[in-house]
Amino acid sequence: MGVKILVNAAGIAYEHQMCNHPDEEWYKVIDINLNGIYRTTKLCFPGMIERKWGRIINIASTSASIGAPLHAAYCTSKAAILGLTRCVALEGALYGVSCNSISPGWVETKLAEGMIGRLSQIEGRTATEYLEEIKESYPQKRIIQPQEIGAVAAFLCRDEALGITMQDITVSAGSLW
Repeated sequence: MGVKILVNAAGIAYEHQMCNHPDEEWYKVIDINLNGIYRTTKLCFPGMIERKWGRIINIASTSASIGAPLHAAYCTSKAAILGLTRCVALEGALYGVSCNSISPGWVETKLAEGMIGRLSQIEGRTATEYLEEIKESYPQKRIIQPQEIGAVAAFLCRDEALGITMQDITVSAGSLW
């Protein structure tokens, strides 16, 4: 039967200034966030092409377009996902296979919780204070919930969404970041 829908969502992050970023942590972020998508797509894509139907959704981030201090590896990996998404979308277009990315801002997940905890420590604040500042900076005054990302992904998997391909869809409560 094979994979018909592939959602690439694995991701990690470390906080380091570029000048002292440990190489092994750089490589780990790139390997999980980018090379993981490459591997799973390379494995599943041929069957989708053969069946003339498939949906690939890559979870990127608003940081793919904005950047952030202390997150060179994370931002680089997420920006590269956008390029990979576009290439796969073009290769799959003739075969009924779409490929899109979703770029969330802050989403209430364990990854975000850990990142907020580490960043708040670096800045000498509590995680609660840091989280409230994020919420206040967003036009909607809230953080995105995981089910909102799931709803966008589910829509992109519908037959009616075939014409949406090679797109990066931002879900960020109105914020650039």
